[in-house]
Amino acid sequence: MKFPLAIALGIALAAGGCASTSRVMLGQARAPVDPASVRIYSTPPAGSVEIAQLESSSAVGFGTQGQTDAAIARLKREAAALGANGVILMGVGAGGSPVGMSVGAGSYGRHTGGGLSVGIPTQQKRAAGVAIWVPPGSR
Repeated sequence: MKFPLAIALGIALAAGGCASTSRVMLGQARAPVDPASVRIYSTPPAGSVEIAQLESSSAVGFGTQGQTDAAIARLKREAAALGANGVILMGVGAGGSPVGMSVGAGSYGRHTGGGLSVGIPTQQKRAAGVAIWVPPGSR
């Protein structure tokens, strides 16, 4: 494997592992549900019960809609694991994740070398919401 290819592969693997989800419990968790059954709300439906405050982020990328979708899907998966059948979406945003690589220059005796620096502007999408349980008939 060529050295530059190994560096690019290492950066891609490291960036792919940067997605995360955090939670703060606000109520009692319930039995897990299917993530496909979790609905997104802009306001809490009548009779809903708060379970947890959630925050998620996508993997590092170039600020695409797919990253936003991935961050929201992570919210839904975490909510489903807590038994929530809904998420009140509080907001979606982006944060910079500067990724860079630089190579220095130097000399030793008659040998000299130079280098190049490359900066890749990337973003990580973040989503925040509250996992809720909505009683049947209140949806």
